[in-house]
Amino acid sequence: MARSDHSPSLPEVHRSISIPTAKGFWRKLLAFAGPGYLVSVGYMDPGNWATDIAGGSRFGYTLLSVILLSNLMAILLQSLCVRLGVATGKDLAQACRDYFSPRVSFMLWVLCEIAIAACDLAELLGSAIALKLLFGIPLLWGVCITALDVLALLFLQGKGFRYVEALVVMLIATVGVCFGAEILFSRPDMGGILQGYLPNREILRNPEMLYIAIGILGATVMPHNLYLHSSIVQTRAWQPTPEKKREAIKFGTIDSTAALSFALFINSAILIVAAATFHSSGHHNVAEIQDAYQLLSPLLGVSAASAIFGLALLASGQSSTLTATLAGQIVMEGFLRFRMPSWLRRLATRLLAIIPALIAIVFFGEQSTGQLLLLSQVVLSLQLSFAVIPLVMFTSDRRLMGEFVNPKWLKVLAWAVATIIVGLNSWLLLQTILGWLG
Repeated sequence: MARSDHSPSLPEVHRSISIPTAKGFWRKLLAFAGPGYLVSVGYMDPGNWATDIAGGSRFGYTLLSVILLSNLMAILLQSLCVRLGVATGKDLAQACRDYFSPRVSFMLWVLCEIAIAACDLAELLGSAIALKLLFGIPLLWGVCITALDVLALLFLQGKGFRYVEALVVMLIATVGVCFGAEILFSRPDMGGILQGYLPNREILRNPEMLYIAIGILGATVMPHNLYLHSSIVQTRAWQPTPEKKREAIKFGTIDSTAALSFALFINSAILIVAAATFHSSGHHNVAEIQDAYQLLSPLLGVSAASAIFGLALLASGQSSTLTATLAGQIVMEGFLRFRMPSWLRRLATRLLAIIPALIAIVFFGEQSTGQLLLLSQVVLSLQLSFAVIPLVMFTSDRRLMGEFVNPKWLKVLAWAVATIIVGLNSWLLLQTILGWLG
């Protein structure tokens, strides 16, 4: 039995960005542009770097087809988030609260909070590693310094949500420019790149290649992105008529597709640079971010190459942590109908990530960060099913979505993608646990 409560998440920015009434396509597209870029950072965060680097160094350009496939699946799922948020006026957390029992809703909230903390942990560690590589700051202090971005987010959101979007777009652009430069330095084989985007049966035949391919696919969709996107599309003040909702879904989908296409470029670039630099020179076992940083400049013969790589890592980590803290606020308000001051909520999210990072570094040394990153990805894999399945279920329910329900072809495709993602994450999780036990 559905329970109705239409109090918005992120009330301080809800429907705060006006949409022009004129019919100009580009003006409207610009007004709707932004949420997709906040979401896209989850697809190029430091948690993805290790799998892309390992795939490129070990197997050259072959796994580019896997990055392309994973990005296409992400585009579909994020388009469902736009559809849900616009059609119902609810984000995914609110929809779960209204259509599941209180007990189930509470458990979903607990799982989601754990996933957000795990995601924030990976991104925080990425930023801290970048600070150490670039400036020699010990990881312990780097972890503490990264907490300051919470203050930046609070300041910018007080100015208006457009400022938050502008900061994230600037950080994404920094990553893009850095890896554009790295590609020029590494002089990759263009024929190899084009061939890499074509599906290759060897991926299925080679167990090691398949494992990394599943790692790339499994780490693609971040659970918190589904909650985040379905909420922040509602920062736009479209008119609540069927025609204007259809327009909002169209422009919101264009925004997320364009942003995720940029994420495709970033992830491809990481693998391409690893393939052109490490694989071609016989360094087939480079999997750690720190190793890649140390080897880039000597192998490419460009002294700035490693520093540019570190700058990209820092920008990636910082942009990702900003969106994770927003997602934390959304899920608490959505699942529990409980609001706390923005600064307190974001501080709580950050502390949940900082505390395990500090404990691991103090008691197990800086080398423990690799295991922490792995653990964070396993936790995300555990939670993903509990976000993807409700999203597909809700957007396929005519009683909830009305005329905006998924058409039959989209329903079949969405369930197929959900099944693939859940299955691959389960397989990767099982292999990781067996590896630990072994």
